Order: sequence, then structure tokens, then C-alpha cells
Amino acid sequence: MDINGFPRQFARTRRFTLGTPRQFTVSADGERVLFLRSATGTDARGLLWMYEHGQERLLAGHPSPSAGVTTYATDRAARVVAYAADGELWTVRTESVPAGGPDHNQDHDRNPGRSRSRSQDQSPRRDQESAEHRAAPEHSPTTGAPRRIPTAGPVTDPRPSPDGTLIAYVTGGALHVVRADGTGDRLLAAPEEPDVTYGLADYCARASIGRSRGYWWSPDSDALLVARVDTSMVHRRYIADASDPEKPPVVIRYPAAGTPNAETSLLVLTTGGGRTPVPLPRTVPARPTPPGGWDAPAFEYLISASWDGAGPVAVLQTRDQRTVWVVAADPAGGAYEVVSRTSDESWVASLTGTPLHTPAGVRVLPSVRGDVRGIRIGDTLSPDGLYVREMLGAVGERVFFTASDEPTEVHVWSYEEGAGFVRLTEHAGVHTAAVGGGTLVVDSRTDDGQSVTVRRDGRPDGRIQVLTEKPLVTPAPVHLTLGARELRSRLHLPSWYRPGRQERLPVLLSPYSGPGMQVVTRGRGWYTAVCQWYAEHGFAVLATDGRGTPGRGIAWEHAIDGDRLGPVLDDQVDALHAAAERYEALDLGRVAIRGWSYSGYLAAGAVLHRPDVFHAAFAGATPADRRLYDSYWEERFLGHPDIQPKGYERSSLLPHAHRLTRPLMLVHGLADDNVAPAHTLRLSAALLAAGRPHTVLPLSGTGHLVHRENVADRLLMLELDFLKRALALPSDES
Repeated sequence: MDINGFPRQFARTRRFTLGTPRQFTVSADGERVLFLRSATGTDARGLLWMYEHGQERLLAGHPSPSAGVTTYATDRAARVVAYAADGELWTVRTESVPAGGPDHNQDHDRNPGRSRSRSQDQSPRRDQESAEHRAAPEHSPTTGAPRRIPTAGPVTDPRPSPDGTLIAYVTGGALHVVRADGTGDRLLAAPEEPDVTYGLADYCARASIGRSRGYWWSPDSDALLVARVDTSMVHRRYIADASDPEKPPVVIRYPAAGTPNAETSLLVLTTGGGRTPVPLPRTVPARPTPPGGWDAPAFEYLISASWDGAGPVAVLQTRDQRTVWVVAADPAGGAYEVVSRTSDESWVASLTGTPLHTPAGVRVLPSVRGDVRGIRIGDTLSPDGLYVREMLGAVGERVFFTASDEPTEVHVWSYEEGAGFVRLTEHAGVHTAAVGGGTLVVDSRTDDGQSVTVRRDGRPDGRIQVLTEKPLVTPAPVHLTLGARELRSRLHLPSWYRPGRQERLPVLLSPYSGPGMQVVTRGRGWYTAVCQWYAEHGFAVLATDGRGTPGRGIAWEHAIDGDRLGPVLDDQVDALHAAAERYEALDLGRVAIRGWSYSGYLAAGAVLHRPDVFHAAFAGATPADRRLYDSYWEERFLGHPDIQPKGYERSSLLPHAHRLTRPLMLVHGLADDNVAPAHTLRLSAALLAAGRPHTVLPLSGTGHLVHRENVADRLLMLELDFLKRALALPSDES
């Protein structure tokens, strides 16, 4: 193992994400698989690829190393692809062009056997740009060349119509459509005010709900379901570059807990210029308020939307998140139908990919059965004990989804009448998939790493290459179930350590343990390599997924209702003690904890509340003041800060700053628009006011994620040095 070279590799590969295939799309006939992947494990440019007939083909890249393809969309047949690069709209067709065939710079009709001459707006200069933009390697079969489409301004989220004849895009908050050949650009909706947008998702939708889209095509390609977002009432935040005082700050609309949200409404826009508001319910009828709780019955959140053969459908959630309705809307502006109602005294979690309709009109909806989140397919319920994670889609009447019957594993499942529920993946790991026709693309992460397998009609048909670099340290975790709550944990020991022959090891807890994410799974990730790197430096490294993390049932997730820190911290302590009882190598007299974002908050909270257990903490991008975080995520667990202030006082770190007696290092990117730097600055001020020594490292020009070379690698080394000094361990320089 090369532990000295690992930090540089970690930064150079952007946490081992470069070279990883992702965002798979399978054509409806199952013949083509589109995906994104950079050229190598150290090349940051995103490239668009196609897998067809057992071969990978490069469809599009970009001459600028700072641009690349970061996302894309296709028509129904996956023949027309649209994407934005450097604010420009590009299209590429997926038909193969025989060697020596038509000029690469010609645009091709949707019929693979036909082509047409270059359109008038395609100048020789653009021909050269298209050739550079494609940048296909010599070994790749050729395809239609990418083509730049003139637009009204910088482009966001371009999406072809289902029939491939039109492309919609957003620029300056306005929604446009243009023909796929680049002609006939039309404005469908323009903002009436500076704070209004059409076709974009608001901050809460993007950052916390997980909805990045703001418009959806009709199946007939003649209309769009569009979100109109008004952020005029949302409070402003200003993010300045402290290293450049002459640079004006960036202004964002950020809805913090207890402050106004954006107003989102839906309307139908026809490609011919028609405009019809979509009627939706505004509030839930009268309902009891939980004891000591908060009742906010207005449907302020658009969780998701879609438009298939059954018509437009919207998933709505109340401000207090206790109620979710699935609503089928009339595109002509008539009445709506409530398809499904779900409520919970704590909160209702949405299920990605629902609602879903099969071609025969069978609805697939979330269904809570006891303590488990399942699904209902028509009148059929998923099996008891099967925790459904995500709906993947339907091919004919066969429905595909991912689910867990063990929290550390996620498998691909299908359901079809007659065959019933069938698990399609075997090996322990975290699996997901994309489907189309008779093709299933299985993306698997196991303890051995990532693999992507293409199956056709149930049989292996090849693999899509994973070009991610192999870490210079080899993770060798021991998977554990610890304590009375059966906490899923992962222990990393040094490869050179021999129990009984060497002194006990200092312990480093490296969890995440926040809601919405697991790190203790049977799938290798960048965090397992980082844990092993710390282990090779002489630590016993323990990661635990405690209460609040997904995959273990509703009661497990709701255990943090009203207290974002206490139960999670208790689980970390219990897992530590249970692991020490099982492994004599763990020295409980030298225990540190590290983390970033939620786990940075957990790390700082650990030394504030449990100095009897934790002797040092490294805390990055720490959301220390829960009132400063966004409304959707924070109010889910703590309610409204003005109505339920005790949860915020209990969960925030600032009121407890005077408790610090252990070494604490705080790090924060000054360009962080997710967890504002104010969190760390306020915590530092509270610590200073209480006379508590601590260390603060600001990162200029850095956002919430740290991945730049000479920053991410140096930070990893500084963190290691701090933890060793804090625990009085020999440093690498001694």
C-alpha cells in the first residue's frame, strides 16, 4: 500500500468518482444504453457514451476541460440526445454512421437510413467545432456528430420531446422550445417579475427533496407540464469571496427554517402558445395537531410530477410534511382527482420513482405496512419486511425496483403477475439498475468495487467499463452488528497490526449517520478507502450507521424526531463500547471522531456533550446552528423554530459551546451555499466568548464539497496531523 501517495490520488480522482459510469438510459427497444463517464480515472471532462451490440461508442465530449457533459436527456426512443455545455445547447443522434459514409458534420434524420444536407445556420466554423466537440477516439465506431443549436441565451436543462422533434430549454428563467434541427425557436413562458422562473426547481426541491426538474413533456409532444416558481418572498443570502474584496457577492434565495418558502404552481403550456393553470389542492382538511406539535396544512412542496398516458400527476406535501397527496390533474384545467393520501404524526417520506403507471394503467404507489415502506402494484402489496428504496420503471407490465431485507444491502427486484416478486441480484452489495425493452443494466457496488453488467432477456450480454482508479490503499473492513440495537458498523484495522503482539490502537470514529445516507453497506465507496488510509496510519477506524439512517424501518428513522443529535450520538458511543468489548485492540483512552457536513456536526457535538468518551474532533462544514439550515430538511425533524424552539436549542451546538474541554478543529469552505460559513463562524464566536480554545481553518473559494487538488489532499494531511497531535501520537515527521 502507498499511504503517502493516497491523499494526492484521492484529490486527483475527485474521491474516486472520475471514470465511473453513471446516469444510464436504456432505449425503449433495449438496443442502446446511454451513459456518462470521463475518459479516464483522472480526467474530469464528462463524456457521453453509448453501448450497443456489445461495444462502447463515444457520442459527445467538449473541447474545454472545464465543461464536459454533466447531464443529458433523450427522446422516447433514445435517438435524439440533448445536453448543455458551457451554457450552449448541443444535440447528437445515436444512429451509427458507416465508415466512409456521410460527412460527419451532417445532421441525420430520425430514420437511420436517411440524411439531409447541412442546415443554413451550420457554418464551416461550427463544422470544425462539432468535430472537436465529438473528439471520438480512433477505436470508436462513428456516430452522428454533436451539433450546436442556436438559443436565446445560456441554456439550463434541455429536454427533447418524446417524439424527438422539439427540444425544450430554460434560459433566464424563461421556457423555450426549438426544433431539433435548430430552427423555429419559440418562447412559451417568460418571467413576469425578476424573482419568477418557469421550468426550474426551487432551492428546497434541488437541495433537499431531490427534484431537479421543473417541466415535463406530454406523451404526444404537444404540451408541457411546467412549474412556475416565485421566490420573491424567500430571504436572500450573500456569499462573498473573502480573498477578493472587490468581487461582488453572489445572491441566492435561501429558505431557512421558519422563513417563507418559494411558491410553486403548475400550468400546462402547449407548443402552439396555449396556457392553462392546473388546479391543485391548497390545504389538507382539518386534522388534529400532535401534542406539542405544529400544524401547517398548506401544500407548499411539489415533491415530483410526471405526465404519461394517464395524464399529469403531481405529488404534493404539506409544509409540516405530515401529509402527502398524489393528485391526477386535468390538463384542460378541470377538476383534479386525489389518487392517494398518506399521513404520519412525524413526517411522510417520499419514494423516488412514484407514482408509476404501467402501459395497462396499473398504478404503483407507496404503501406503508407496519414499520416498513413498501409499494402497492394495483391491488398487490410488496412482501412483508421488504424495505423499498426506489422505483426504477416498468417494461410492459413488469415493474422494477430496488429494496432491502438487510440494511447493508440493496438489491434489484421485479414484479410481474404470475411470476410474483423476484430478486434479480445475488451478491451482497448495493445494486441499482436501468431498464428498457428486454435489457437490464445492473450497476453493482460490492466489497470488491463497482461493476456494470448488461443483461438482455435475462442473460449476460457484456459489461460497461469502470475506469475508476484503484485506491492505493486496499479497504479491508470487518462488518459488524453491535449492541442491543444491532447497530450496523464497519471496522478497519491496520494491515500490519497483529493483535496481542502490539500495543492497543487509538480509535477514530468516521461515521456519517445522518438521515438520507448510509456508509455502512456491503458496497465499497471512497469513504471505505479513506477509513483504511487512517487505519494504516495506526488507528482502529469505526463507522456506524445509527438511528435516523435509512433502510431499517420507519421507527428507526423517526427516532430523531425532535432531537437531531442525542440518539445518534448515543448510538456512536454504544457501538464504540460494543466493538471494544469484542476487539481488545481498541484503546478507549484515546478516541477521536471526524466528519463533514452532518457528521461534522456529529463530531463537534461529540466532544461538547461526551468529553468522557471523545478526546478530540475534526468537524468540517458543520451545520452548527439548526435555525440556519433549509426549511424542508430542518422542519422535518424539528418543526417550526418559533413554535417548537426546544428542539432547535437541544439540537444546535451554539448553546453548548461552553462545554468544550477537548481539542476541536473546525473547517469550512467560504463559498459553501449549502451549509453557510456562518454556521462555523457563529460556533467559533460562541467558543471564543466562553473562553474555549479551538482551531478554525477557512477554505477560500471552496464550496460544500472539497475536491480540488492541493486542497483536498492537503486538508486530509492536516486533519491527520491534528488528530495525532490531539491524541499525543507520534507524527509522521517525528
